Amino acid sequence: MLHLITRNWWMLVLRGVCAILFGLLAFTRPGLTLGALILLWGIYAFIDGILAFTAAFSGATGTPWWVLTLEGLVGVAAAAAAFLIPGITALVLLYIIAAWAIVKGLFEIAAAIQLRKEIDNEVWLGLAGLASVFFGVVLFARPGVGVLAVVWLIGMYAILFGVLLVALGFRVRTPTTRPV
Repeated sequence: MLHLITRNWWMLVLRGVCAILFGLLAFTRPGLTLGALILLWGIYAFIDGILAFTAAFSGATGTPWWVLTLEGLVGVAAAAAAFLIPGITALVLLYIIAAWAIVKGLFEIAAAIQLRKEIDNEVWLGLAGLASVFFGVVLFARPGVGVLAVVWLIGMYAILFGVLLVALGFRVRTPTTRPV
């Protein structure tokens, strides 16, 4: 498992960079319409879902294939909902994003628990998962906040999540094994 993660560290970094870029776009273009936000978020969720599928079927991360497959399905399904129902209300979009973030975060926490048997400092993936769950819970608890605040929350989440994935990617690039 450690060899697979080490060999494909760049996949974690790529996912993190995509999240950071998405977050920066959310901050630099806060005046976008909700329709543009739906499209932008749908593209991100689709790309993240495809990358999760790629990792699942290539065995690139060492995470159980079914965990990444479910993560990919949730991402692609959330993106499909955003693309196929363009008249979606802000409340429904918030709930889709919140559910996606919570499910994604739980799978990332599960993967971090698996990784602790292989490497030190697997905490980065666990923290990314906690950030995802926290973000989803906040969206469920406060759905009435303004669109601008939601755009900024999404941007902050994406940047934090991306930084944590990039940190994990560079961490597993040169792993240190645990003594038995």
